[in-house]
Amino acid sequence: MTNVSAAVRGFGPVFVLLFGLQFISMGAMEMSGPFWPIQIKVLSSSDNVFGLASVGVYVGPMIGMSLTSALWGKIGDRYGNRLMMVRALGGLAVTQLLVAAAQDVWTIVALRFLQGACAGYIAPAQAYGVQITGRKDRASLFAWLQIATNVGSLGGAFLGGLILDRFPFAAVNLTAGAVCALCAVIAWSSLPVPALGTVASNPGGAAIAKPAASTRVPIAALLGLMGMLLASRMVLQVPFSLYMTEAFGARHWVAGLTYGLLACGFVVAAPLWARLFENRAPSYVLGGNVLISAACALVTQLAGSTGSAAVFALLYFIWGALLGGTTPVLLALISVAVSNDRQGSVLGLAQASQQIASVSGIIAGVGVTQLFGLEAAFPLVATLYALSFLSALGIWLNTANAEGSRP
Repeated sequence: MTNVSAAVRGFGPVFVLLFGLQFISMGAMEMSGPFWPIQIKVLSSSDNVFGLASVGVYVGPMIGMSLTSALWGKIGDRYGNRLMMVRALGGLAVTQLLVAAAQDVWTIVALRFLQGACAGYIAPAQAYGVQITGRKDRASLFAWLQIATNVGSLGGAFLGGLILDRFPFAAVNLTAGAVCALCAVIAWSSLPVPALGTVASNPGGAAIAKPAASTRVPIAALLGLMGMLLASRMVLQVPFSLYMTEAFGARHWVAGLTYGLLACGFVVAAPLWARLFENRAPSYVLGGNVLISAACALVTQLAGSTGSAAVFALLYFIWGALLGGTTPVLLALISVAVSNDRQGSVLGLAQASQQIASVSGIIAGVGVTQLFGLEAAFPLVATLYALSFLSALGIWLNTANAEGSRP
C-alpha cells in the first residue's frame, strides 16, 4: 500500500486512471486467453487443423502487433498518444465482438491476427504516461503499468473461467468486447490532452539520469537484450502445464497457481527494482541486468532439476521477482535516450520487437520439447539466459567505458 500511495502522489491522479484502464483492458483481453484450445478443439475438423489453429490463435496477434506497432507509434507522435490509446481499445472491442460471432477456426485465427494489428495499446499508454508525468520516475511508471498488465491478466483469466463455467464461449468474448469499448469511451472522455511542453518543463526528473551526448545509450542493443530476455521467458508458455503434470504429477489447480507465481513475483519486486535503479547512470542499470540475467540462468536451471513441486514453485516466484528488474527499467533507459517527439515511435518499435521475441520463444519451446521431450525445456531456458548474460555484459562494458571516457 505504501508503494501504491507513493506512486499516486508522485504521478498525480491521472496515473490512477491510466493504471485502471491498463488493468481492466488487459484483464478483458486475457479472459479468453487460457481457454482458446477448448474452443478451437470444438470447431476443428481434425487433429492437424487443431494443432495449427491452436498455435495460430496465440501467435497471430503477436505477429499482427509486431507488424504495426512501430507505425502506430509514429502516428501517435504526430497526432497524439491519447488518440492511439482510444484507437487501440476500439480496435480490441470490435475484433472481440467479431470473434464472438465466428464459427470457423481459420476465421478466428484471421481475426486474432487483425486484433493484434489493430491493438498496440501498451506502447502509446507508456508514451502518454511519459508526457503526462513530465518525464519523472520513468522506471517506476513503466513498472507500475507492467504490474497493471500482469495483475489484469491474472484476474481476467479467472473471470473468464467463471463465465465459461456458466455460459457459452462467445459470452467471454462479448464481455471482453464490451469492457474494451467502455474503456475506450472512458479514455476519450477522461484522459486529459497533454499540454505542449509538458515534458520539456521537467527535463531533470527522469528516473534514470539522461546520458550525455558522449554516452549514447545503444537502443538497438537494448532492444535485442530485451528480446532475448523475453524469448527466454516465453519458451515455457505452451509446455508449462504438461511439464508440471509429467514432472510432479500436479493437478491443474496446482499448475495454474504455480504459473501465477511468476506474475506474482514480478508484481512484488518491480517497484523495488524501479526504486533501486532510480536516478542511476545507464552503466549501473546495465550492470544490474548482467547480474539479473545470470541469476535467471541459475534459477531456471535449478527449477528444471528439482524433484519437489514446492521448491519448483518457490523458484518460479523468485524468477518472476528477477524479471521485474528487466523490461520496465530497460524500457525506461530507452525512453530517456530519445526526445519527446519520438516516444511513440520508439516505444512502438520496442513493443514490436517484444512480440517478435515472444513468437520466437514460443516456437523454440514447442520445437525443442517436441524433438527432445519436456525435460529439454528448462535447459533451453537456462541456455538462453546465459546468452542474455553475455549480451548484457558486452553492452555494459561498452557503456561503462563510454561513461569513463567522458571529459
